[in-house]
Amino acid sequence: MNLKLQRRIAASILNVGEGRIWMDPTAMDEIANAITRQDVEELVESGLIRRKPVKGTSRARARIRDIKKKKGRRRGHGSRKGAKGARMPRKEQWMKRIRALRRRLKEMRESGEIDRKTYRLLYRKAKGGAFRSVAHLEAYVEAHELKR
Repeated sequence: MNLKLQRRIAASILNVGEGRIWMDPTAMDEIANAITRQDVEELVESGLIRRKPVKGTSRARARIRDIKKKKGRRRGHGSRKGAKGARMPRKEQWMKRIRALRRRLKEMRESGEIDRKTYRLLYRKAKGGAFRSVAHLEAYVEAHELKR
């Protein structure tokens, strides 16, 4: 049964594409007899022809992927775009490191592990980029016997 005409008219009446027209499969003969626009409008009013809902894009897969990324998966070489410095800029790396070092130096000074003179010396060294991490700073303090 060729219902192209009815589908096209229904689409123009309902203001949707032809793909979004639903026709009641039990009333195909009745729909086939509707040849004027008015006939099709009556079928729409009676509910034999309806507009299908819009199909959305499911976020389920995206949510699963985000959970995996939170766990640290999917971050290998093949998933990376942008240079090393674009993913975590050098300045941000520096800021993270220097703040951690300064925080630790402050703790050491306040707890009395090091004196003010040593604090200033280590502070300047940290500013100059002498320490890779807090662990490196502490190893340096141990090695040079700067603890009180």
